[in-house]
Amino acid sequence: MRLSPWAALALGLLFLSLAQANFAPHFFDNGVGSTNGNMALFSLPEDTPVGSHVYTLNGTDPEGDPVSYHISFDPSARSVFSVDPAFGNITLVEELDREREDEIEAIISISDGLNLVAEKVTVLVTDANDEAPQFIQEPYVVLVPEDTPAGSSIFKVRAVDKDTGSGGSVTYFLQNLHPSKFAVDRHSGVLRLQAGATLDYEKSRTHFITVVAKGSEVLTVVAMDGDRGNPNRVLYSLVNGSEGAFEINETSGAIFLTQSPAQLQREMYELHVQVTEISSAGSPAAQAMVPVTIRIVDLNNHPPTFYGESGPQNRFELSMYEHPPQGEILRGLKITVNDSDQGANAKFNLRLVGPGGIFRVVPQTVLNEAQVTIIVENSAAIDFEKYKVLAFKLLAVEVNTPEKFSSTADVVIQLQDTNDNDPKFTSHYYIARIPENAPGSTNVVAVTAVDPDTGPWGEVKYSIYGTEADLFLIHSSTGLIYTQPWASLDAEATSRYNFYVKAEDMEGRYSLAEVCVTVLDVNDHYPQFGKSIQEKTMVLGTPVRIEAIDQDAEEPNNLVDYSITHAEPANVFDIDAHTGEIRLKNSISSLDVLHNITPSGEDCTWSLEVQAKDRGSPSFSTTALLKIDITDTETLSRDPMAAFLIQTKDNPMKAVGVLAGIMAIVVAITILISTATFWRNKKSNKVLPVRRVIRKRPSPAPHAVRVEWLKSRKAKAATKFMLKEDPPNESDDSHGPVSSLPPRAPALPPPPSVAPDTGAAHWTVPTVSGSLVPQQPQQSPPEPKASGSPIRSTLVSELKQKFEKKSRDNKAYF
Repeated sequence: MRLSPWAALALGLLFLSLAQANFAPHFFDNGVGSTNGNMALFSLPEDTPVGSHVYTLNGTDPEGDPVSYHISFDPSARSVFSVDPAFGNITLVEELDREREDEIEAIISISDGLNLVAEKVTVLVTDANDEAPQFIQEPYVVLVPEDTPAGSSIFKVRAVDKDTGSGGSVTYFLQNLHPSKFAVDRHSGVLRLQAGATLDYEKSRTHFITVVAKGSEVLTVVAMDGDRGNPNRVLYSLVNGSEGAFEINETSGAIFLTQSPAQLQREMYELHVQVTEISSAGSPAAQAMVPVTIRIVDLNNHPPTFYGESGPQNRFELSMYEHPPQGEILRGLKITVNDSDQGANAKFNLRLVGPGGIFRVVPQTVLNEAQVTIIVENSAAIDFEKYKVLAFKLLAVEVNTPEKFSSTADVVIQLQDTNDNDPKFTSHYYIARIPENAPGSTNVVAVTAVDPDTGPWGEVKYSIYGTEADLFLIHSSTGLIYTQPWASLDAEATSRYNFYVKAEDMEGRYSLAEVCVTVLDVNDHYPQFGKSIQEKTMVLGTPVRIEAIDQDAEEPNNLVDYSITHAEPANVFDIDAHTGEIRLKNSISSLDVLHNITPSGEDCTWSLEVQAKDRGSPSFSTTALLKIDITDTETLSRDPMAAFLIQTKDNPMKAVGVLAGIMAIVVAITILISTATFWRNKKSNKVLPVRRVIRKRPSPAPHAVRVEWLKSRKAKAATKFMLKEDPPNESDDSHGPVSSLPPRAPALPPPPSVAPDTGAAHWTVPTVSGSLVPQQPQQSPPEPKASGSPIRSTLVSELKQKFEKKSRDNKAYF
């Protein structure tokens, strides 16, 4: 068939228009319950995990071109979903919460590259039982009269669950570990006093009750009538297997608990649910039966509980001695802890709450049940003197449960004392002072030691010992130190005593302290002049010194002041009160002046009464008579011996040294002469007789004639060996005769009472002589006055006394 030109033109135009047309893609609409299409009537449970693949967008392009998918949200809304552009898979990227947002609006689109088709969809968020019931206006404090009748309603609790449907229904029950006088209605929350129970204010003023609100619905059974047009109503009922633990709502088919889950006795229940169709006439019609299996999983409804030997117990007591060994177990505590839940709900930790570092508890983590062991960790801290009682809380806390149930028990440890402390003195060093005139049994000082132990262990006994403790005693119980009844203290003999005191308990634990007792000086001694100072020779212009010694131990009792108490005439001498130096007054410059004021002429005796007085309180003094000979330097220059004696009168050893030096020189000269003579004779080969001096011991008187005869014979024999020597030079009166014999050793003291005769004519030096005679204490009788000149006699007598004293002290021979 040939087309006309017009028909061919029209057909060509048609084909051209079809070739240029491109149709838009579109989504598939798969209806309710579908998870593939355009999300129409799509709902999602609120407990869907984030990251889940929840839906797949699906569509097509008429031309068969590939399509891509997109999803977007209002700028003020959350971007809850994301989509894979190529495959259309939608993923949940944020958590859902029906109670905050029960529907989500989104814009989905499909594109073939040229055309874009967008649709607005609403996703419904369905409820999940994820909210716990919340009590309103808690805590509840209820005042109940003690005469309230049994069975009376006393309060109503109310809890709200934000979930919908069966998840939002709330039931109430009591969580009591022990029998209670109260009960609660599981549906209404009304709290009642149980039948037969009474309240008594005097026995118990407070009752603590724990009410639990819980969503009690287990599941819902749904049955549908087979007739679709006008279905009949159906009713639900439980046939058997519930054992009173479950009930079913006859219209909704919801199965719920009738008691607390903790009261369920079985792990699995087999329920048979019967559904009955009710005809329009109200009579039962068709029936059906369905089994329902309910498995009871453990609920965390038991807190950890402590048990003693007789059952549940929340207080444990123990008595023990202080400072037990490190690591010792407190075996007197019988503690068991238990959690009746299962699995993770029965896992809990144990710890001690109280003074740290003293004890530790084992085990620290428990599953279900364990025997509790408490071990000593720090023995030193378990000290009776610090703590009489140690109190701890034993705490058990669940580990992996949201409830974190816990319980506590009191652990009380009564400590008993041991003797673990030494007595301690209140001071390491005690200082006491006592006057030397204190009578015997005088209290000195009280020492104190404290032993913190109790009973007999805290009783302290005192004792005293040491090399210087003989004069003292101590009271064994009070620690009072006192002197012996016979003790006589003397500060001049011993001024300080050091000894130790000891504090000891009944088991020998002790400590020491040192005691220092100072004996206080009392002015009980008179100043005493030396016996050797009775006469003084004064050179004109040079003072003489007197000295008195006070035997007291301390100042000012032993400080002495000097004075002239009597002198005639009184205007001759002055005395230095501190040093005891006596000198002529400044107006007396020569012997002539002194002679002019001497009443009896040239040879006068100057006698002074001097006093030595101490500075104690009361003060003691001693007086003495002093004789003074006065000369001048001119007179002394004419008598060398007198000058020498005056210079050495206060230092007799100086005179001894001078004499010893002279004798040494004489001996040395003699040895030189003898040696020279020996060598001269040796060279001349002459034998000379030896000269010897033989001393005979004195013989008894009856043999005197025989001794004289022997002496004459020996004298005659010795003359044969005597050497002729020149006579001494008699014209030199300043030297004595010199013998060629070896010098003999000097005689033992005392020295001669008269000055040696030098061969010169006797002459007299004008002097004033005297002696120092103490008046107190009793003086010794004076020695006879020596012959010779007054100066020499006085000086020799004084020097003699000093020689005798030095000889007695030093045992020296010269």
